[in-house]
Amino acid sequence: MVTKPTATATLDRLCVELEAASYPILIGSDWLPSVAEEIRAVGADASHVMLVCDAAIRETLLPPIAQSLHAAGLRVDQCEVPSGEPSKSVEQLSRLWQWMLECRADRRSVVIAVGGGVVGDLAGFAAASYQRGIRLVQIPTTLLAQVDSSVGGKTGINLPAAKNMVGAFWQPMLVAIDTRTLETLPSREYTSGLAEVIKYGVIDRPDFFAWLEANAGGLVARDAGVLRETIRQCCQAKADVVADDQRETSGRRAILNYGHTFAHAIEATAGYGKWLHGEAVAIGMQMAMTLAVQRGMVPAETLERQQRLLEAVGLPIRWSEADPAALFAAMQSDKKNEHGRLKLILPTRIGEVRFLEGVGEQEIEAAIEACR
Repeated sequence: MVTKPTATATLDRLCVELEAASYPILIGSDWLPSVAEEIRAVGADASHVMLVCDAAIRETLLPPIAQSLHAAGLRVDQCEVPSGEPSKSVEQLSRLWQWMLECRADRRSVVIAVGGGVVGDLAGFAAASYQRGIRLVQIPTTLLAQVDSSVGGKTGINLPAAKNMVGAFWQPMLVAIDTRTLETLPSREYTSGLAEVIKYGVIDRPDFFAWLEANAGGLVARDAGVLRETIRQCCQAKADVVADDQRETSGRRAILNYGHTFAHAIEATAGYGKWLHGEAVAIGMQMAMTLAVQRGMVPAETLERQQRLLEAVGLPIRWSEADPAALFAAMQSDKKNEHGRLKLILPTRIGEVRFLEGVGEQEIEAAIEACR
C-alpha cells in the first residue's frame, strides 16, 4: 500500500508502492529550481535528460528547470510539443522518437515531461517505447495532470475515432509537483482540472467530497492552502488505487474512469479540442450519475449534490449539441468493453461506484438526452 505522506522542508512526500517500480510523489511550492537534486536522488547514474514541454510554457516554466539540470552536470536537450489534445498523435510520437535518436538517447537518459496531460501521456509513451523503455520523470504543470494523469503510469496517444487507444503502462521514477505553476494557468484550463478532483470524492472518498463542498470557494480562488491539500488528497487516492491494481487487471483501477466512457465519446464526436478533457469528464460524470438515477441505483438528491459542486466550481454539466446515437456508437470503442458488451462505472452513493455491464442503448441515450 501507499505510505503516509510526510513533510520534509517544504515538500510533502508520498510514495507509490509498486514493488520494484515504486516511486515518490513530491508536492511543494516554488521548488522546481532545485528539482535536479531530487532527480539525482532517484536516478544517480543519469547523465542525460531530454525535456519535452508544452510549447505554451517553453519561455516561462522551462528555463529554471533546465538551469537546475545544467547546474547538476547533466547533458540537457529540449523539445517542445504543440499545445492541445491533437498532439497525442502518431505524427508527434514519431517526431519525438526521431528527436531522441538524434539526441543519442540511451539507457542512462531520462525523459522529463513538463506540461499537462497531453505532454505527459505523449512523452511517457515515447519513453516507454524507445529502446524498449527508458526512464521517465513527470513534472505536471496543470491541475488535471497534477491530480490525475501524472500518477499511475498510463501513457498513450489517440486514434482519430478513439482516445488513448494506443499506449503502454510505464511508471515514472519521480512525480514532481509545484503548485506555483497553477498561478498563471488560464482559467478555463484550471477549472477543467477540477472535474478529476471531484471524481475522487464520488468514487472513493465521501469525506473528501464533503470537504470539497465546504471549500469550493477556495478552489475557485486558487487558495494556496486549499490547493495543496486538494492535490495531496487526490494523489493519495490515485496512488492507493494504483498500488492495488497497477495494470488494471483486477478491476479496482477502472473506478478511476468514472464518467470517462461518456467523456471520451464526447471528445471524439465533438472533435478533439472543442472540449477540454476535464470539461468532457464533468459532463460525462453528470451523464453517468443521471443513468444511475434512472436505474434506481442512487436517489435524485445524489445527482443534485454532484451537480451543485460541479456548477460551484464553474464546470459544464450539459452539451446542447450532443447526438445520443453518435455518442453511443463512440462508446462502443471504450477499452473497458469486453466482447462487444459495454461496461460502465456508475455510483451507488457518494464515495462508492461499481461496474455495470450490458446497459441498453435506449437507457444510455436517455441519460445523454437528459444532459443536453
